[in-house]
Amino acid sequence: MDAAGVFDSGNTAWLMMASAMVMLMAPGLAFFYGGMVKTGQVIAMLKMCFACIAFVTVIWFAVGYSLAFGDDAGGLGLIGDLGHAFMMGVPLDSRTGTVPTVMFSMFHMSFAIVTVALISGSVAGRAKMTGWMIFVCVWTLLVYVPMAHWVFDPDGWVAKQVGAVDLSGGTVVELSSGAAGLALAMVAGKRKDFERQTIRPHNLPLVVIGLSLLWFGWFGFNTGSSLTVPGAAAMAFVNTQFAAGAAMVGWAVTSWFRNRKVSLLDMCMGAVTGMVALTPAAADVTAVWATVIGFLAGLTCAFAISWKFRFGVDDTLDVVGIHGWGGLFGMVMLGLASTGLVSGQDGLFYGGSWSLLGRQLTAVVVLGLFSFGMTAAIGTVIERTVGFRLPGGSVEEEQVYDRDVDVQLQDLTDSVRGGSEEPSEAAALLARLRELVAVEPGDAGVDGDAVRGPGSGS
Repeated sequence: MDAAGVFDSGNTAWLMMASAMVMLMAPGLAFFYGGMVKTGQVIAMLKMCFACIAFVTVIWFAVGYSLAFGDDAGGLGLIGDLGHAFMMGVPLDSRTGTVPTVMFSMFHMSFAIVTVALISGSVAGRAKMTGWMIFVCVWTLLVYVPMAHWVFDPDGWVAKQVGAVDLSGGTVVELSSGAAGLALAMVAGKRKDFERQTIRPHNLPLVVIGLSLLWFGWFGFNTGSSLTVPGAAAMAFVNTQFAAGAAMVGWAVTSWFRNRKVSLLDMCMGAVTGMVALTPAAADVTAVWATVIGFLAGLTCAFAISWKFRFGVDDTLDVVGIHGWGGLFGMVMLGLASTGLVSGQDGLFYGGSWSLLGRQLTAVVVLGLFSFGMTAAIGTVIERTVGFRLPGGSVEEEQVYDRDVDVQLQDLTDSVRGGSEEPSEAAALLARLRELVAVEPGDAGVDGDAVRGPGSGS
């Protein structure tokens, strides 16, 4: 944190906008995940994501920001001190770079919220809410905050000693959530129908709404981290769009090659993979390379999501295959294609040495293993104490629609009967209508998008 000085009003205004955009990604992710799970699980999925907003906000205000971006404790680059706990010592005129420190803190708080929310997809539908809320708090403090200090703080050991480049969170956000998702899925165990029945997204329009919010937020995600160099934020903005569009094509190619069809869900997931892979590179690659990275990410992530069946790990909504693999792929591609616009380090294809690629791989291995190991430990402790998964292999469901459906069907029954008062007739018709609405989409012979889901061999 710099002393009081002159603010850049343009950078400040955009960082405020970028922070709001990234915050919108958490509800977007809730809708994205919520549309892909079964109807009875959608409310639990929304609660898991919104719980992240509540708990991470409080933790970040209390100690998270200070530990992540406070003065380095011991000079080892491992963690900050508590000098700014509860945002103490951060007056309104203090600045980080050319922007107010309070706004810088808010921007990175939104990163923390989105990161832990991403992990929820790996255990969608089978995590106990109490266990999940405890996990959010402990994981944020013990895993995310140290990694943020390592990578995003100039005194962090990954940034300073290793020298790896990660502009917007390819390791801290994407890779770490993928590794954590893998560990948590192993702790939670498999669903009863894993490998026998693919997930049918109950509401594809909800998935598209979620993707739209994520896509919008990702412009803030990547550009807000590129304000230090003139023109870099604009480059990151353009690259985000090119990578997302190219990844949709890449995923579609893979899907067509394997299944001879491309669903709407394929296109949605493809767009996410492109933005994931671009995250560490943001403005540090050309538009051509952003397009190439996006296309290859979509191509390979579409294969990566099927690895869970090979290894028998029930990663419900493919957090590992998309965010884990996508983040790793983006970090490697940055080591090859970096122009040095923001980082000042040229990739192998631009006259640089193998050194940058080696540093990128070092960061990937260390942070990936750290996130996986810590998550496995945290998840195991929670499972053995308060419990992480509901007993008996059941799933977390909130059938909030049951009473509403009964009322609506009763109204429909009355309308069909013309308002007569024949209870036996009404009961029979109501029972029949309930049977009809209980039929799964796939049982009715619906094909295409309605019966396809993550891990369905896309």
